[in-house]
Amino acid sequence: MSRSESSAASTDGRRIVYHSLLNFVGSGSPLLVAVFAIPLLIRGMGTDRFGVLTLVWVLIGYLSFLDLGVGRALTKLIAERVNTPRRREVPVLVGTGLGMMFCFGVVGGVAIAALASWFVRGVLTIPEPLQDETIHAFLLLSVALPFVTLTTGLRGVLEAYHRFDLVNALRVPMGVFTFAGPLLVLPFSHSLPMFVAVLLAGRVIACGAHWWLVWRVIPELRTRFSMARRVVQPLLRFGGWMTVSNTVGPLMVYFDRFLIGALFSVSAVAYYSTPYEVVTKLWLIPGALLSVLFPMFSAGLRQHRPQMVALFGHAILTVLLLVTPIALFLVTFGEAGLMVWVGEEFARNSTVVLQWLAVGVLINCLAHIPFTVVQSAGRPDLTAKLHLCEVPFYMAALWWLTLRYGIEGAAIAWVLRVAVDMLVLYGMAARLLPGSGAWIRRLAPALPLALLITASGAVLHSPAVKLVYVSVVTLSALMLVWAVGARRPVFQPVAEAPQEAAS
Repeated sequence: MSRSESSAASTDGRRIVYHSLLNFVGSGSPLLVAVFAIPLLIRGMGTDRFGVLTLVWVLIGYLSFLDLGVGRALTKLIAERVNTPRRREVPVLVGTGLGMMFCFGVVGGVAIAALASWFVRGVLTIPEPLQDETIHAFLLLSVALPFVTLTTGLRGVLEAYHRFDLVNALRVPMGVFTFAGPLLVLPFSHSLPMFVAVLLAGRVIACGAHWWLVWRVIPELRTRFSMARRVVQPLLRFGGWMTVSNTVGPLMVYFDRFLIGALFSVSAVAYYSTPYEVVTKLWLIPGALLSVLFPMFSAGLRQHRPQMVALFGHAILTVLLLVTPIALFLVTFGEAGLMVWVGEEFARNSTVVLQWLAVGVLINCLAHIPFTVVQSAGRPDLTAKLHLCEVPFYMAALWWLTLRYGIEGAAIAWVLRVAVDMLVLYGMAARLLPGSGAWIRRLAPALPLALLITASGAVLHSPAVKLVYVSVVTLSALMLVWAVGARRPVFQPVAEAPQEAAS
């Protein structure tokens, strides 16, 4: 594929489906390793040490977004320019954005190193024999942070050029190594710093590989790679509000595990985190699709609004029909699955958490779509303000429900928050994308029905009834997907912007 072809944002249905499948495979294939690795790590490390490792995984995921929103801003600004005469601005955007992100990562790493001892000894409830190991693990994590943030920016550049093939060629080994790396260490050491050191090495290598691919995709960088002060303001204008969302939003996603660790124990963190890690993998479905649609929305909301409205509506329908049967399966067979996978003790403590979270993730998957529309419309301030308004109410509800009902209460609080979040985001999308309100009204009754179908799986007891119920719902959803696709394309073609010949 030539560079001009790869940079063109083709929006026909087949290309969208192809890129979405690439993203799904890239993000989902590490789950196959996780299925085998997590039980072995729990048995080999012990529940407490594994609980700390889950916190490290959480921090790696969370801190990758502490880039002041510059990564997402890069994707948007480059996507707007790549097929226009303004493409000459791309090298300076890349150079300035990546330089800023690396500096942000260094500052964040220093902050983590400075706060590690206080956080481990004064905030988390960690057994004393594990405290020194945990502090050393967090210090190693601080070294990884600049490479994590830089990798996020490099991936955003590739996504702006629609090089999802390259993104996922690296995402697969990175995801696999997240679980396989600690597993390779297990026969030789049970030391937490050793596990984190291996993860650090993997992140550094991944950063270098992303850099090499960006260098090849954008040959102009070899001669015009530079930084400019004039580019800082546009990146920060979009990224500043993104920073609020990327800090506060993930904080509300991950804070529950740290609160559980502070109020109860790291064993309770493991009982909560294990089903959470399983259920939230459903985010792969909207994530795979919306990574493709974000640069398309960014470039087409103004010039191709009717087509963007069609993309919006069909994305809602597609995500709803794909996620509901999987969420139902998790609710219905969650206890049996946990018992086979990680043992009776985890199944006894984690089943109700898994069922609540499955319902919440179904809601949250649908919220991804308006969230993407709002941000691609250049209004990250709206999502940031929403998150700021949610924080005090969510934290109060989380604290009260967790104290009263334990880890199940934490799951309930999270479900309530994402439900409110989804309703407000659809209201925002209806205003920013005129015409989308008709799709929202048309599909509104489908969500309560999907939630009722999903929650009903928790009250079934007979294995035969469970199997028939899940099979009927899954078959019905697949038939609806086929019927909609046969009647009209799920994603209608969108006229492409004029392409500039490659220089």
